[in-house]
Amino acid sequence: MAKVGVVLSGCGVYDGSEIHEAVITLLTLDRAGAEVICMAPDMKQGVVNHLTGEQVAGESRNVLEESARIARGKISNIADVKAADIDALILPGGFGAAKNLCNFAVKGTDCEVHPEVARLVREIVAAKKPMAAICIAPALVSKVLGDEKLAHQLTIGTDEGTAQALTAMGSKHISCPVREFVVDQPNKLVSTPAYMLAGRISEAAEGIEKTVKAVLEMI
Repeated sequence: MAKVGVVLSGCGVYDGSEIHEAVITLLTLDRAGAEVICMAPDMKQGVVNHLTGEQVAGESRNVLEESARIARGKISNIADVKAADIDALILPGGFGAAKNLCNFAVKGTDCEVHPEVARLVREIVAAKKPMAAICIAPALVSKVLGDEKLAHQLTIGTDEGTAQALTAMGSKHISCPVREFVVDQPNKLVSTPAYMLAGRISEAAEGIEKTVKAVLEMI
């Protein structure tokens, strides 16, 4: 049975993991018979009111605790997970991937990736194990691999500004429709736009399901 790590970044599209993307990933893995190891960094996060879309002043929560909502309590601190513990790694999107796992949402190409997230991404690549990044999560992968000067390709869909940012960080960006995915075979790296483009959950699901299956085939 394949062991697949899923990196969560909170609970909710505006300040954490995009819940649809995370659940579709977990469901596809479970249907394939994979063992899922959910993980998240133990850190504070800001809070957004998902009804209004506004930041809640003076309030913070914990990313690991919030991610446990999606994982139904079965979740590990990412600091305790090594590449040797899993066969593949998947990073769903949501603003948490760009606010908590890294700060791309604020600093763009000058962003910093959470040290434990960056460490695990580097370990997975060094071990030549497959990895997938969904929605905006390719931005943090781009930063890590770009800093390592590793030639690679990713997609965030068709958004020109974000694509240019990935290119500036060292990625070769491949334009991709919402229902499809991009494979960087030499690096065993898969990416799909999901809600960077999706207008409906079914559109996001098709690309994510294909992405997860591609990852499992590489194990």
